Amino acid sequence: MKPYSELSRQELLELKVQLKAQYKEYQKRKLTLNMARGKPGQDQLNLSMGMMDVLNSDSDLSCEDGTDCRNYGVLDGIEECKDLMADMMEVRPENVIIFGNSSLNVMFDTVARSMTHGVMGSTPWARLDKVKFLCPVPGYDRHFAITEYFGIEMINVPMLPTGPDMDMVESLVASDPAIKGIWCVPKYSNPQGISYSDETVRRFARLKPAAVDFRIYWDNAYTIHHLYDHDQDHLIEILAECKRAGNPDLAYKFASTSKISFPGSGISALAASENNLTDVRAQMKVQTIGHDKVNQLRHVRFFGDIHGMVEHMRKHADILRPKFEAVQNTLERELGGLGIGSWTNPKGGYFVSFDAMDGCAREIVSRCKKAGLIMTGAGATYPYGKDPHDSNIRIAPSFPALSDLQLAMEVFTCVVKLVSVDKLLADMDTPA
Repeated sequence: MKPYSELSRQELLELKVQLKAQYKEYQKRKLTLNMARGKPGQDQLNLSMGMMDVLNSDSDLSCEDGTDCRNYGVLDGIEECKDLMADMMEVRPENVIIFGNSSLNVMFDTVARSMTHGVMGSTPWARLDKVKFLCPVPGYDRHFAITEYFGIEMINVPMLPTGPDMDMVESLVASDPAIKGIWCVPKYSNPQGISYSDETVRRFARLKPAAVDFRIYWDNAYTIHHLYDHDQDHLIEILAECKRAGNPDLAYKFASTSKISFPGSGISALAASENNLTDVRAQMKVQTIGHDKVNQLRHVRFFGDIHGMVEHMRKHADILRPKFEAVQNTLERELGGLGIGSWTNPKGGYFVSFDAMDGCAREIVSRCKKAGLIMTGAGATYPYGKDPHDSNIRIAPSFPALSDLQLAMEVFTCVVKLVSVDKLLADMDTPA
């Protein structure tokens, strides 16, 4: 079929009748489909059930250095777990702190500490007249929720195929001392699945911030979350690049096993320079006596080492790959060549980013809900929930069963077509 923009008014009206009938059929089926969040499906969670068996009441719960994991102590994580997470994060173990189950919690604490106590001796942000953050868009809604919670002004930075618009990032960071950070999901980004180019990473490392307490919040959530064995994105390591550029303290690097083992009971980690880690430990000494070392030991004994973790992620990929391919196949079959939407085709991560015609995203998400399909809220991928084009929609293929996902995508593409036809007809009725 030719692009919708080339159809006559009569052709659009006839098409609308067909699409409306199809939409009503979906409504009659009383569907309950959910693609709202990037949660692992049950079959993915089952992959880690063996973790429940590696420790029992007869197990030796001592670390290699003799530490009893049942007791207090070891503020920043057992050595075996540091080794495991350091290999996953491509850093040295001495540059890693192990936390609890949520890297988002670590990011929240990092911003909160900066608000109340400053960064490495600088003025606490709460005492400043203005604090700003750069936000690559579309991006991760929970990142934006943290900075919004603390009243930090967020500035949109467009995402390019190579990562954030670095011309804009460099200019803003160098000229405005109120800009204290930037959110980044550098590999298989949320929601577009973009991995930053080598040049982008190097430009980040060479930033010359006006603020001495500026930090890059490098959330490498999908570091080993590939869909394919031999067609993978590769990311150069930010901390090494920062050190090479003479900016060793410039970045915080976050990661977790949330989509590797169990999302609700994994482990998280922060990697950073020794100066930054000293700053973090000063808070931790007051905040906690140590995180769950039994869970850290459980992860180490289940995975063994990074090779075991990589093999485990291949099993995840075998489950996720058909789902991502189902999304791509349906989008291409139903919307390809129509000129009413574009989408990403990532090699890993958890999301596909869809861009509808301007002004259509909220209506698409609303009509999907009325047909029994729950999507991530329109606008969620922008600070304050405000997509200036009302066009971006995040597709999360992981949670539904494959058959449900295929049906969900049929509903979604039907709704995209229907809303797009309405948009084109309305534009025809609007005086030039």
